[in-house]
Amino acid sequence: MLRWLCLLGALLSLAAPAQELTLRTVQQANSTVKYDPEGGLHRPGLCLEILRAVERQDPGLHFTGLDQQAPLKRVERLLADGLVDAFFCLLKSPEREKQWRYAAVPLYTIRHVVVQRVDDPRNPNTLAELAAWSKRKPVLVMRGTALARRLVGADVAVTEVGSEREALQMLSLGRADAIYGQDINLQRHITESKLGDKFKFGRTVFQEEPQWLALRADLPAAHEERLTQALRKLERDGTLRQLADKYR
Repeated sequence: MLRWLCLLGALLSLAAPAQELTLRTVQQANSTVKYDPEGGLHRPGLCLEILRAVERQDPGLHFTGLDQQAPLKRVERLLADGLVDAFFCLLKSPEREKQWRYAAVPLYTIRHVVVQRVDDPRNPNTLAELAAWSKRKPVLVMRGTALARRLVGADVAVTEVGSEREALQMLSLGRADAIYGQDINLQRHITESKLGDKFKFGRTVFQEEPQWLALRADLPAAHEERLTQALRKLERDGTLRQLADKYR
């Protein structure tokens, strides 16, 4: 009898609707691979699609704040100040990990690469070589990113710009000789610019890094576990990989 009661309790718990949980978030501005307000239902941005997949996986879980867009620096301040609960997607860095937490499941992987004009015969193989290049013309990198801080730490002279589109325009005009950025972002903007015959990717992948779900430092452990479980299911069934492939 006891065994049947336990089985009945387990079945009832499975049938019970998930407890409602609403978390605050925000969209990142000027990052159309992650969040694209003009992408429509088919391509709203990789990170927004991951967020929606989490909501489908856990129907009781909801996110508010998606009507707001904020530049990366503002996103970081919101997380550090606890004004948003979760943000899809951020790279890790020692400075960031002091201010907030990360869920344990990687969302997708980006590669650090260089884009040059197609007629440039040089190929930087190390950050030291890139630093030597930058003495003549600073390397372009997205403003306020972990990538920018990494270059500065490696003594690479940089010019920080607001978007990949702006960087490609500057590169095409000869105002710089290289853009350092994320492969998935740069590839999309090169394709959209219809100027692919003017640019090339360098041969070197300087680093590979996963993007993560960032969580405010004092988010309850139960909320983090709920998010992590949803992401683990999306990882196991191949959804995360399929979404990343869609945007490459």
